[in-house]
Amino acid sequence: MLSKIKNYITDNTGILIRLDDIAENMNWDLMKKSELLFEKYGIKPVLGVIPENKDSELLVYPKNDNFWKQVRIWKNKGWEIAMHGYTHVYDKISKKNDYFNYGGDSEFSGHPLEIQTSRIKNGLKKFNDEKIEIRTFFAPNHTYDKNTFIALKNCGISQVIDGYGFMPYVENDIRFIPQLFYKVLALPFGIQTTQIHLNYWKREDFDNFEKFIKKNSNKIITYDQALNKINNNFFYKFINKSLSIILKFKRIIKSR
Repeated sequence: MLSKIKNYITDNTGILIRLDDIAENMNWDLMKKSELLFEKYGIKPVLGVIPENKDSELLVYPKNDNFWKQVRIWKNKGWEIAMHGYTHVYDKISKKNDYFNYGGDSEFSGHPLEIQTSRIKNGLKKFNDEKIEIRTFFAPNHTYDKNTFIALKNCGISQVIDGYGFMPYVENDIRFIPQLFYKVLALPFGIQTTQIHLNYWKREDFDNFEKFIKKNSNKIITYDQALNKINNNFFYKFINKSLSIILKFKRIIKSR
Protein backbone atom coordinates (compact mmCIF):
# COMPACT_ATOMS: atom_id res chain seq x y z
CA MET A 1 0.00 0.00 0.00
CA LEU A 2 2.75 2.45 0.97
CA SER A 3 4.67 1.66 -2.19
CA LYS A 4 1.58 2.40 -4.29
CA ILE A 5 1.15 5.76 -2.58
CA LYS A 6 4.81 6.55 -3.07
CA ASN A 7 4.63 5.64 -6.75
CA TYR A 8 1.49 7.74 -7.20
CA ILE A 9 3.17 10.77 -5.65
CA THR A 10 6.28 10.27 -7.78
CA ASP A 11 4.22 9.90 -10.96
CA ASN A 12 2.31 13.09 -10.19
CA THR A 13 5.18 15.32 -9.14
CA GLY A 14 7.12 17.41 -11.62
CA ILE A 15 8.71 20.77 -12.35
CA LEU A 16 8.33 22.55 -15.69
CA ILE A 17 11.07 25.10 -16.31
CA ARG A 18 9.64 28.32 -17.75
CA LEU A 19 11.76 31.32 -18.76
CA ASP A 20 10.04 34.69 -19.25
CA ASP A 21 10.97 37.72 -21.37
CA ILE A 22 12.93 35.99 -24.12
CA ALA A 23 13.50 38.68 -26.75
CA GLU A 24 15.98 40.12 -29.22
CA ASN A 25 17.26 42.41 -26.46
CA MET A 26 18.05 40.44 -23.33
CA ASN A 27 20.82 39.20 -21.03
CA TRP A 28 22.48 36.96 -23.59
CA ASP A 29 25.40 36.01 -21.34
CA LEU A 30 23.07 34.40 -18.79
CA MET A 31 20.93 32.91 -21.56
CA LYS A 32 23.96 31.13 -23.01
CA LYS A 33 24.94 29.85 -19.57
CA SER A 34 21.39 28.63 -19.02
CA GLU A 35 21.41 26.86 -22.37
CA LEU A 36 24.58 24.97 -21.44
CA LEU A 37 23.02 24.05 -18.09
CA PHE A 38 19.88 22.71 -19.75
CA GLU A 39 21.90 20.68 -22.23
CA LYS A 40 24.01 19.21 -19.44
CA TYR A 41 20.94 17.85 -17.64
CA GLY A 42 18.81 17.09 -20.70
CA ILE A 43 16.21 19.72 -19.83
CA LYS A 44 13.73 21.03 -22.38
CA PRO A 45 12.35 24.28 -20.95
CA VAL A 46 9.50 26.52 -22.03
CA LEU A 47 10.67 29.84 -23.43
CA GLY A 48 8.24 32.76 -23.26
CA VAL A 49 9.16 34.71 -26.39
CA ILE A 50 7.98 38.29 -26.88
CA PRO A 51 7.16 38.57 -30.60
CA GLU A 52 7.48 42.36 -30.93
CA ASN A 53 9.37 43.52 -27.87
CA LYS A 54 9.02 47.23 -27.08
CA ASP A 55 9.63 47.03 -23.33
CA SER A 56 12.06 49.85 -22.46
CA GLU A 57 13.51 47.84 -19.56
CA LEU A 58 14.52 45.07 -21.96
CA LEU A 59 15.67 47.29 -24.82
CA VAL A 60 18.71 48.36 -22.77
CA TYR A 61 20.19 44.87 -23.19
CA PRO A 62 22.34 43.84 -26.19
CA LYS A 63 20.41 42.92 -29.33
CA ASN A 64 20.89 39.59 -31.08
CA ASP A 65 20.43 40.22 -34.81
CA ASN A 66 20.06 36.46 -35.33
CA PHE A 67 17.39 36.13 -32.68
CA TRP A 68 14.75 34.35 -34.73
CA LYS A 69 17.30 31.93 -36.12
CA GLN A 70 18.23 31.14 -32.51
CA VAL A 71 14.57 30.62 -31.59
CA ARG A 72 14.27 28.09 -34.42
CA ILE A 73 17.36 26.31 -33.11
CA TRP A 74 15.77 26.05 -29.66
CA LYS A 75 12.54 24.83 -31.22
CA ASN A 76 14.42 22.12 -33.13
CA LYS A 77 15.96 20.97 -29.84
CA GLY A 78 12.48 20.18 -28.57
CA TRP A 79 12.18 23.28 -26.38
CA GLU A 80 8.64 24.65 -26.14
CA ILE A 81 8.31 28.13 -27.62
CA ALA A 82 5.41 30.01 -26.07
CA MET A 83 3.99 33.43 -26.88
CA HIS A 84 4.63 35.80 -23.98
CA GLY A 85 2.38 38.75 -24.68
CA TYR A 86 2.81 40.87 -27.79
CA THR A 87 4.99 43.95 -27.12
CA HIS A 88 5.37 43.43 -23.34
CA VAL A 89 4.29 47.04 -22.82
CA TYR A 90 1.76 47.67 -20.05
CA ASP A 91 -1.04 50.13 -20.78
CA LYS A 92 -3.71 49.08 -18.28
CA ILE A 93 -3.89 48.62 -14.51
CA SER A 94 -5.99 45.65 -13.41
CA LYS A 95 -6.58 46.70 -9.75
CA LYS A 96 -7.01 43.06 -8.68
CA ASN A 97 -10.04 42.60 -10.95
CA ASP A 98 -8.17 40.44 -13.45
CA TYR A 99 -8.99 36.74 -13.79
CA PHE A 100 -6.53 35.55 -11.13
CA ASN A 101 -6.86 38.69 -8.94
CA TYR A 102 -3.15 39.21 -9.47
CA GLY A 103 -3.33 42.96 -9.91
CA GLY A 104 -0.90 45.49 -11.26
CA ASP A 105 0.02 46.52 -14.77
CA SER A 106 -1.33 44.63 -17.75
CA GLU A 107 -0.93 44.35 -21.50
CA PHE A 108 -4.23 42.49 -21.93
CA SER A 109 -6.64 42.56 -18.99
CA GLY A 110 -9.10 45.45 -19.20
CA HIS A 111 -8.87 45.90 -22.95
CA PRO A 112 -11.85 45.20 -25.24
CA LEU A 113 -11.97 41.84 -26.98
CA GLU A 114 -11.10 43.45 -30.32
CA ILE A 115 -7.82 44.92 -29.03
CA GLN A 116 -6.78 41.71 -27.27
CA THR A 117 -7.60 39.65 -30.36
CA SER A 118 -5.61 42.03 -32.57
CA ARG A 119 -2.54 41.80 -30.33
CA ILE A 120 -2.65 38.02 -30.23
CA LYS A 121 -3.19 37.78 -33.99
CA ASN A 122 -0.30 40.15 -34.68
CA GLY A 123 1.95 38.20 -32.35
CA LEU A 124 1.06 34.91 -34.01
CA LYS A 125 1.69 36.43 -37.43
CA LYS A 126 5.25 37.26 -36.39
CA PHE A 127 5.83 33.67 -35.27
CA ASN A 128 4.22 32.33 -38.45
CA ASP A 129 6.43 34.58 -40.57
CA GLU A 130 9.43 33.10 -38.76
CA LYS A 131 8.13 29.53 -39.33
CA ILE A 132 7.61 28.88 -35.61
CA GLU A 133 4.48 27.06 -34.47
CA ILE A 134 2.85 28.36 -31.30
CA ARG A 135 0.37 26.42 -29.19
CA THR A 136 0.63 28.07 -25.76
CA PHE A 137 0.53 31.54 -24.24
CA PHE A 138 1.19 33.34 -20.99
CA ALA A 139 0.53 37.02 -20.40
CA PRO A 140 3.02 39.49 -18.95
CA ASN A 141 2.44 39.99 -15.22
CA HIS A 142 -0.08 37.09 -15.12
CA THR A 143 -2.97 39.44 -15.90
CA TYR A 144 -5.88 38.10 -17.97
CA ASP A 145 -9.61 38.60 -18.12
CA LYS A 146 -12.33 36.53 -19.76
CA ASN A 147 -11.81 38.39 -23.03
CA THR A 148 -8.19 37.22 -23.08
CA PHE A 149 -9.26 33.60 -23.12
CA ILE A 150 -11.94 34.25 -25.75
CA ALA A 151 -9.35 35.99 -27.92
CA LEU A 152 -6.88 33.15 -27.48
CA LYS A 153 -9.45 30.53 -28.47
CA ASN A 154 -10.55 32.64 -31.44
CA CYS A 155 -6.91 32.64 -32.55
CA GLY A 156 -6.52 28.88 -32.12
CA ILE A 157 -4.70 28.81 -28.76
CA SER A 158 -6.18 26.80 -25.89
CA GLN A 159 -3.18 26.29 -23.60
CA VAL A 160 -1.95 28.71 -20.92
CA ILE A 161 0.95 28.37 -18.50
CA ASP A 162 -0.53 30.15 -15.49
CA GLY A 163 -3.20 29.69 -12.87
CA TYR A 164 -3.80 28.11 -9.48
CA GLY A 165 -3.61 24.44 -8.64
CA PHE A 166 -1.43 21.47 -7.85
CA MET A 167 -2.16 19.77 -11.17
CA PRO A 168 -2.85 20.96 -14.72
CA TYR A 169 -6.56 21.44 -15.32
CA VAL A 170 -9.18 22.55 -17.84
CA GLU A 171 -11.34 25.64 -17.28
CA ASN A 172 -13.35 27.64 -19.82
CA ASP A 173 -12.06 25.27 -22.50
CA ILE A 174 -8.48 26.35 -21.73
CA ARG A 175 -5.85 23.90 -20.54
CA PHE A 176 -3.89 25.47 -17.68
CA ILE A 177 -0.53 24.42 -16.30
CA PRO A 178 -0.29 26.16 -12.89
CA GLN A 179 2.38 28.73 -12.05
CA LEU A 180 2.24 29.66 -8.37
CA PHE A 181 5.55 31.02 -7.12
CA TYR A 182 8.00 33.79 -8.01
CA LYS A 183 11.02 31.69 -7.09
CA VAL A 184 12.17 28.23 -8.07
CA LEU A 185 10.61 25.79 -5.65
CA ALA A 186 10.23 22.01 -5.56
CA LEU A 187 6.91 20.97 -4.04
CA PRO A 188 6.57 17.44 -2.59
CA PHE A 189 3.54 16.81 -4.81
CA GLY A 190 1.98 18.25 -7.95
CA ILE A 191 2.98 19.67 -11.31
CA GLN A 192 4.37 23.19 -11.06
CA THR A 193 5.97 25.75 -13.34
CA THR A 194 8.92 27.97 -12.48
CA GLN A 195 8.93 31.66 -13.26
CA ILE A 196 12.43 32.72 -14.25
CA HIS A 197 13.40 36.28 -15.20
CA LEU A 198 17.08 35.79 -15.89
CA ASN A 199 17.38 39.27 -17.40
CA TYR A 200 17.32 40.63 -13.86
CA TRP A 201 19.51 37.99 -12.27
CA LYS A 202 22.86 38.49 -10.63
CA ARG A 203 25.64 35.89 -10.59
CA GLU A 204 24.39 34.60 -7.23
CA ASP A 205 20.91 34.00 -8.66
CA PHE A 206 22.27 31.85 -11.47
CA ASP A 207 24.49 29.91 -9.06
CA ASN A 208 21.45 29.13 -6.89
CA PHE A 209 19.47 28.10 -9.97
CA GLU A 210 22.27 25.76 -11.02
CA LYS A 211 22.20 24.15 -7.57
CA PHE A 212 18.42 23.79 -7.82
CA ILE A 213 18.68 22.10 -11.23
CA LYS A 214 21.37 19.72 -10.00
CA LYS A 215 19.33 18.76 -6.93
CA ASN A 216 15.98 18.37 -8.72
CA SER A 217 16.93 17.31 -12.25
CA ASN A 218 15.08 14.00 -11.82
CA LYS A 219 11.82 15.90 -11.19
CA ILE A 220 12.04 18.21 -14.20
CA ILE A 221 9.58 17.38 -16.95
CA THR A 222 8.77 18.56 -20.47
CA TYR A 223 5.80 20.62 -21.58
CA ASP A 224 4.05 17.62 -23.13
CA GLN A 225 4.56 15.58 -19.96
CA ALA A 226 2.90 18.37 -17.99
CA LEU A 227 -0.04 18.51 -20.40
CA ASN A 228 -0.50 14.77 -20.07
CA LYS A 229 -1.07 15.24 -16.34
CA ILE A 230 -4.29 17.22 -16.79
CA ASN A 231 -6.77 15.85 -14.31
CA ASN A 232 -10.26 17.25 -13.82
CA ASN A 233 -11.63 14.65 -11.42
CA PHE A 234 -13.60 15.84 -8.40
CA PHE A 235 -10.68 15.59 -5.95
CA TYR A 236 -8.33 17.75 -8.01
CA LYS A 237 -11.09 20.20 -8.90
CA PHE A 238 -11.79 20.65 -5.19
CA ILE A 239 -8.10 21.07 -4.31
CA ASN A 240 -7.45 23.49 -7.18
CA LYS A 241 -10.57 25.55 -6.43
CA SER A 242 -9.74 25.73 -2.72
CA LEU A 243 -6.20 26.86 -3.48
CA SER A 244 -7.52 29.42 -5.95
CA ILE A 245 -9.92 30.91 -3.38
CA ILE A 246 -7.21 31.09 -0.70
CA LEU A 247 -4.61 32.74 -2.94
CA LYS A 248 -7.06 35.17 -4.52
CA PHE A 249 -8.33 36.21 -1.07
CA LYS A 250 -4.77 36.60 0.19
CA ARG A 251 -3.83 38.83 -2.74
CA ILE A 252 -6.94 40.99 -2.38
CA ILE A 253 -6.36 41.47 1.38
CA LYS A 254 -2.67 42.17 0.85
CA SER A 255 -3.49 44.98 -1.59
CA ARG A 256 -5.64 46.86 0.94
